[in-house]
Amino acid sequence: MFKLRTLATAALAVFAACAQAQQINFGIIATDSASAQRERWEPFFQDMEKKTGLTITSFYAPDYAGVIEAMRFNKIQVAWYGNKAAMEAVDRANGEVFAQVMYADGSFGYKSLLITRDDSQLQSWDDVLKHAKSLNFGLGDPNSTSGFLVPSFYLFSQNKVDYRTAFKTARSASHGANIQAVLAKQVDVAINNTEEIDKLKAAKPELAKQLRVLWESPLIPSDPFVWRTDLDPAVKATIKNFVVNYAKTDEQEKAILQNIYSYGGFRASNNDQLIPIRQLELHKERSKIEHDTGLAAAERTKQLTEIDAKLAELKP
Repeated sequence: MFKLRTLATAALAVFAACAQAQQINFGIIATDSASAQRERWEPFFQDMEKKTGLTITSFYAPDYAGVIEAMRFNKIQVAWYGNKAAMEAVDRANGEVFAQVMYADGSFGYKSLLITRDDSQLQSWDDVLKHAKSLNFGLGDPNSTSGFLVPSFYLFSQNKVDYRTAFKTARSASHGANIQAVLAKQVDVAINNTEEIDKLKAAKPELAKQLRVLWESPLIPSDPFVWRTDLDPAVKATIKNFVVNYAKTDEQEKAILQNIYSYGGFRASNNDQLIPIRQLELHKERSKIEHDTGLAAAERTKQLTEIDAKLAELKP
């Protein structure tokens, strides 16, 4: 019995040593400038390094695609994504969802927003549509869930609006840049989300008061953490244990997450978290095909049938 216990203890020690010897490159999507993201996330990575024994190197790309491609080529092994970017990472970059962010209030969702300045004449999405040709419009990153996918479906597809031609100008930028552009009157309206606006309210309430929300989306699942499926199992176990137990009771850890985006912790998750996003993407594509006057009837029917089959596969 003693020999068996000794062997088991030795095996666990080797398992832990393998996990602790490895360097992990952790990617952060560009919802704001790299400097702003670094300020928010570095304390979390310092805790991760100290409490896991792993060597953690952070990676801040200028756009979402940069983080997805970095995971695809194994330049990073773990990343914080929005759901749409996570879907791309799962499909193209050998990614797998393993955790989900919880907000400080215990919720697991946020919303996409359409914002303008508080002194704007615009009061609603209908007003935006009426005056579209005279408006400069700010979209989010093309791989952003709240910045692009959700508004593309609910605002554009469902209203048969082509954002590329509907407005005076349309540009894509990070959430942080879009807030600044609205405040500076560089764009008239812009897509954003409740995470960024809540962050602004906490840090600079005087600026938040200068913004008006014209539209908000249904609830979007909160952001996932994704790792490469081929990451060493010992390292996966170490990272997951750290993440799901982080900020359970420690006040300093809670303060670190609060400073990121009013986060309160994490729970274990998996790729099923992405099902609503996949459905949304397919519905958006279905609407596009349905209203494509250039498609022959037979080809339209074929493409719609294929999409309906994919949607059926995603149902529980």
